[in-house]
Amino acid sequence: MVAAAMLVLAAIVFVIARGLEESNGWAGYVRATAEAAMVGAFADWFAVTALFRHPLGLPIPHTAIIEKRKDQIGESLGGFVQENFLTREIVTDRLVGAELARRIGGWLKEPENAKTVGAQSAAVVAGVTEVLQDDTVQHGMEQVVLSRVRSIPVTPLVGKAVDVAIEGEHHQRLLEMTLSGMSGFMDENQETFRTRLAEESPWWVPETVDDRVFDKIYEGVARFLVDIRTQPNHPFRGQLDAKTIEISERLKSDPELEARGQKLRDEILDHPEVRAWTSSLWTRIKAGLVDATNDPSSELRVRLDEALIEAGASLEKDPALQAKIDQWIVESVGYIAEQFRGEVAELIASTVKRWDAAETSDRLELQVGRDLQFIRINGTIVGGIAGLLIYTLSELAF
Repeated sequence: MVAAAMLVLAAIVFVIARGLEESNGWAGYVRATAEAAMVGAFADWFAVTALFRHPLGLPIPHTAIIEKRKDQIGESLGGFVQENFLTREIVTDRLVGAELARRIGGWLKEPENAKTVGAQSAAVVAGVTEVLQDDTVQHGMEQVVLSRVRSIPVTPLVGKAVDVAIEGEHHQRLLEMTLSGMSGFMDENQETFRTRLAEESPWWVPETVDDRVFDKIYEGVARFLVDIRTQPNHPFRGQLDAKTIEISERLKSDPELEARGQKLRDEILDHPEVRAWTSSLWTRIKAGLVDATNDPSSELRVRLDEALIEAGASLEKDPALQAKIDQWIVESVGYIAEQFRGEVAELIASTVKRWDAAETSDRLELQVGRDLQFIRINGTIVGGIAGLLIYTLSELAF
């Protein structure tokens, strides 16, 4: 409106000055100024309008440039961005010295920020578990578990476990617990044993003799169990050590025992209950992950938040770690820019290509139109000054 008003004003001044020019010498200067101002205003109006549409709706060649050359502009813009922004050198120069790792560490050590990252990470984990095909994952996990278990040598592993038990004297404690249990079992079933002896004893043996025989046997066995349990150096303990060591060596070296152990292992793994458990393993893990990730107070989320805070604090204070991560970021971003710069340029070009030509022209005019109208205003002013100078020089010369 301002630019158009100046054109109209210049036209009005021109008409008035033209009428006064014959009787007033100064009017010629005004007329020349207004005339040149109109020429400048109209020329710049035509130039600005020709960028976006046909002036006055006339299909004049080389007008409506943006509408006609929209696709070429998009390709040129994509190429410009590709060549001047998405190069390894430009990206790395911008990132080097930015201290991104230190900034990330300082931001991440704040509890609220760590919780935000933890929540997003948990959402990613939950999303991945939901997207995965359950049947495929279950089958793969079952195969991994079973193949891993089948690859473990059973009897040598048991032999090593026996060695550990001997070194820690765990077998002796197990023996003491067993003897204590046997003593308690005998005390609780003494009458049962006595009745059993009476049933097995010949009819002609007096009951008093049975009682004395039972008491002797019972007391002897009970005393024997107590002696073994209470005497660390009892011969039976030494015999147990020797026998246990012998069993450990056989487990580690006897092919027959190894074959039996593998057969037993395979029978256990092939049992329907075991197969059902391995098949449902992923379902249980998935349910646990989903529940833990959705609950901010779960142990998983709490531990994750704590780990992120600790990682942020360490990253902020450790220059060596910062240097490594900064280097990794620079190399990664540089690689991405180098490898995908063409795709970015193609994305820009294809996006612009999909735009409607008239709508694109209107959008661009709205963005830069104000500055373009100042071109018209400046053209009016500069044209008027130029006209005044030319007229003045011509008057002085002639």
